[in-house]
Amino acid sequence: MTINTEMDVRVAKITPVAEKVKRFRFERMDGKLFPVFSGGAHVVVAMRDGDILRRNPYSLMSSPHDQSAYEISVLRVEHSRGGSAFLHEKLKLGDMVTISQPINLFPYDVRGRKHIFLAGGIGITPFMAMMDQMSREGSNFELHYAVRDRKHGAYWQELTDRYGAHRVKIYVDAEKLFIPVDALLANQPLGTHLYVCGPSGMIDGVLGKATALGWPKQNLHSERFLAPPPGNVFKAKLKRSNKTITVGTHQSILEAVEAAGIDAPYLCRGGACGQCETSVLGCRGEIEHHDIFLEPDDRNSGNKIMICVSRLKGDEITLDL
Repeated sequence: MTINTEMDVRVAKITPVAEKVKRFRFERMDGKLFPVFSGGAHVVVAMRDGDILRRNPYSLMSSPHDQSAYEISVLRVEHSRGGSAFLHEKLKLGDMVTISQPINLFPYDVRGRKHIFLAGGIGITPFMAMMDQMSREGSNFELHYAVRDRKHGAYWQELTDRYGAHRVKIYVDAEKLFIPVDALLANQPLGTHLYVCGPSGMIDGVLGKATALGWPKQNLHSERFLAPPPGNVFKAKLKRSNKTITVGTHQSILEAVEAAGIDAPYLCRGGACGQCETSVLGCRGEIEHHDIFLEPDDRNSGNKIMICVSRLKGDEITLDL
């Protein structure tokens, strides 16, 4: 269960924008305008795939000023859990899906005197809405966008044409052009804020270098949605619901709880927001923490788990649900 009202939408347009990347445009079924959102926001898309209800978060990349439609871009991920495959291969023009109200866990800091965006691959999507908003507001920003090769890099030409090569820098792995992270981070004025979205290795590397160079923690921002990893089957006893459920190999605890007809709170479904934090009342096995929210002390205590991405290596876990 989200804390927001969900909206039924239809697929108004599907556009291939790069190899393995498609853009989806959604319009409301009731004909009303969408809620206003801010750059960096995401929605959770609920997709009925046969007997399975899939819920995946995607960044909104359309203009925050356009309330007529919402747009997302989706990378077709090999060996995915099914969300990207469903969107790329099964969702058709005119089909209906349900989306959450926009949620922003990655807003830009309006106090920043300058904003530097570092994007890798499909990590470009939240920055597209941010740049649209900041351009209208006259904010000082620049984008450094790394792609594997130009045919896989979505929107790089469009962004360069719109904002100019002085504000949009493109780096191509296949051409041995890489973001000069050290030089970039070492030569910025006070009040600069840094935002990173892309593969986990890229995010960790950039934030690690920024921290080592003395960047204030409050000036560093990142976003990543983690997919629940596969694992062994185990039981989850839900104390308040008085139920015992089975969590499958390719199923998160949150998904298993929902499949059993029990509501559990969430916002991101990617281990980042903390909304699905659940108390552990008992455990026969080892908790495998895959989130980026819990502090080390909370993980080590064994008393908390993020049920959207973390799981058990063992037989049974008892939860306060």
